[in-house]
Amino acid sequence: MADSSWPGDQLIVDAQRGNVDSITALVSGSHPNVQRFARSLCATPEDAEDAAQEALIILYRKIGTLRASGALASWMFRIVRNECLRRARTMRAHAPLPDAAERSAEDVVLQRIEAGTVAAAIAALPAEQRRVLIMRDIQGYSGRMAAEALGLSTAAMKSRLHRARTTVQQSLRATPEPTTGDTHEDDHHGHQTRRP
Repeated sequence: MADSSWPGDQLIVDAQRGNVDSITALVSGSHPNVQRFARSLCATPEDAEDAAQEALIILYRKIGTLRASGALASWMFRIVRNECLRRARTMRAHAPLPDAAERSAEDVVLQRIEAGTVAAAIAALPAEQRRVLIMRDIQGYSGRMAAEALGLSTAAMKSRLHRARTTVQQSLRATPEPTTGDTHEDDHHGHQTRRP
């Protein structure tokens, strides 16, 4: 059973064919979920509102590029995530730093890859695991509502969610640490030593 909170497949297909009424209904029907994504991903309520609006504009303009109607939720999640990241980077670029030396190159790299790494790990999940993870952990559905929307028993939904969370955690642990090209490492006294 499909997630009934997102617009149906036929509406998506009609919108992709250029039907203006369908496109309008699709954008309107997607708005609550897009807002939920934005609130969970953006740093401030203002950024969330702006990111949601931007995502809906992209949906309106580029619905024809969506390859599979069932991928609408994950497509919109990526658009909102990218917009929230862009806004966070812009905000950091304009915020005065108390001491520029406090922000290491490694910190910058970690900030940039963290959200993208998590999203990539979620995107790599099998579709049935990805759907339940997004519904529970991103959209905030209760366990019962998610199970009903997916046509599963509560036990089956919990099992699928557990597998999805475990897979994402393992994927994140397996992600190699970013390197900044430094050939030094700290010894146990906090001094830097050159590797032989």
